[in-house]
This record gives sequence, structure tokens and C-alpha cells, in this order.
Amino acid sequence: MRTGSLADRSTEDLMGDVNDFFGNWLPDKLKNNPDLVKSINAIYVFDLDGDKWTVDLTGDGTVAEGAHDEPGCVVTAAKGDFENMLDNPSSAMMLFMSGKLKVTNVGLGISLQKLLS
Repeated sequence: MRTGSLADRSTEDLMGDVNDFFGNWLPDKLKNNPDLVKSINAIYVFDLDGDKWTVDLTGDGTVAEGAHDEPGCVVTAAKGDFENMLDNPSSAMMLFMSGKLKVTNVGLGISLQKLLS
């Protein structure tokens, strides 16, 4: 089971792989941090080069492939840029400011930092 921040993981273990992030690391984090789910209380859709993932933080905290019909925030990025952000969460603001990371709700977008730390 993975714990800790993304920055605490070795390069080999780091999920520069989006599938590992959404399929393993994030579900484990949500399961082990129910207060985090409650504190965010929103539905996100991540659109990474057309591959979509839904992160539902309104109940128990679930992650599923595909898009939700009514997300509170859609995060759009190139897969490579998102993977780089997973390796270096502090790069998120630079990606946002340069237009490489887009969010439809800035307030909810800022809450995403809680997921990556």
C-alpha cells in the first residue's frame, strides 16, 4: 500500500503513469483519508489527451474511468504534462499559468493540491 506524498516516492515507484495514479495511488489515498474526501466534497473529471477519469469526492471517494455527466470541475491537460505534475506537484501553478493545465472551476482546482500532497 502506498502512503505519503508523491514527492516521497522513488522515481521508479512514482506514478509518472496516469493509470497507476488513478488505478492505485489515488484510490488508496482516498480510502485511507476519508476526512480528505469530506473536506473537498466535489466531483472532478480529468481529461488527459482524451482519456477521462472521474474522481467523485461526494461520498466515499471513488475513482473510475470515464466522464461524469455533471462534474464540479473538469481538469484538462496533456498526459505528459499531467505526469510531470505528478512527479513534481509544485509545477501545477506553472502549468496552469502557461495554459497547459486548465480547470473549469479555479476554487475546486486549488483543492486538488490536497490530493497530491
